[in-house]
Amino acid sequence: MEINRRTFMGMLGAAGLAAAVPKSQAEAWESKAKPDAFGCLVDLTRCIGCRKCEEACNAVNGLPEPKTDFEDATVFNEQRRPGEKAYTVVNRHFFEQGKDSGLAPTFVKMQCMHCQDPACASACMTGAMYKAENGAVVYDVSKCIGCRYCMVACPFEIPGYEYDKALSPRVMKCTFCFDRVTKQGELPACVGVCPVEAITFGRRRDLLSLARDRLSKDPDRYVEHIFGEHEAGGTNWMYISGVPFSKLGFPNVPDRPLPQLTESIQHTLFNYLWSPIVLFGILGGVMYMNKQKNKESADSRDGRPRRQT
Repeated sequence: MEINRRTFMGMLGAAGLAAAVPKSQAEAWESKAKPDAFGCLVDLTRCIGCRKCEEACNAVNGLPEPKTDFEDATVFNEQRRPGEKAYTVVNRHFFEQGKDSGLAPTFVKMQCMHCQDPACASACMTGAMYKAENGAVVYDVSKCIGCRYCMVACPFEIPGYEYDKALSPRVMKCTFCFDRVTKQGELPACVGVCPVEAITFGRRRDLLSLARDRLSKDPDRYVEHIFGEHEAGGTNWMYISGVPFSKLGFPNVPDRPLPQLTESIQHTLFNYLWSPIVLFGILGGVMYMNKQKNKESADSRDGRPRRQT
């Protein structure tokens, strides 16, 4: 019997379907969202692009000085992304405000969104990336093996990696000033330094109420959308804006928590002992049949009669 790629994948698929009969979807996956999580609401209609948040973030986290000074506006000539040397960046977008008003800028602060159900933590096989009780997505470098699956899994393409540090590279992203908030009772550095209060820190549920209140009281100022309320199952950093988010570089991500499907499959396949046994049995069968096929081919070359099956 010849086993080609299509046949082999079909056998694996059949085994997967046989295994994928969980008692209930609820038992297969459980949300890790924290009901009392902290969060931040960014009002993009207030941001003036001063980059004080970038400067404060770099100072608190001991990040390297940027190539372009924090007061140099030429940095806005290109779109930037957070990375291993900057946990947050501010970008500028121009839009027409009216026929006679010309172009006006909208500034967008970007950082880790600290998802309610983070795909990065779901993809991390060692628990180096995990969801803390206060809502922050935290990184434990002592557990990291450098697989960088978290970087692949993130729908917002946020985590960076210290490729230039061969001996002790780290995954780098916004920490939500975890120690400042939990141990010192202080605001995240970017929140505390903002001169126009474009960023509000608080409980996620309270921030949603604040956002809805602003949208309802001033509908001409804002688009009817709170980015992060539902995206990727909900995030702890949320935004309101006077410009559609699709025009500001925000990704189009599904509302469903991204780990829901992948974790359901994992739990289904390995929650019962027989699931891996089935898979290993198929692999063993394939190896046996290939071995028999090779033996019969060798017998034919030697002139010996082929065994009838």
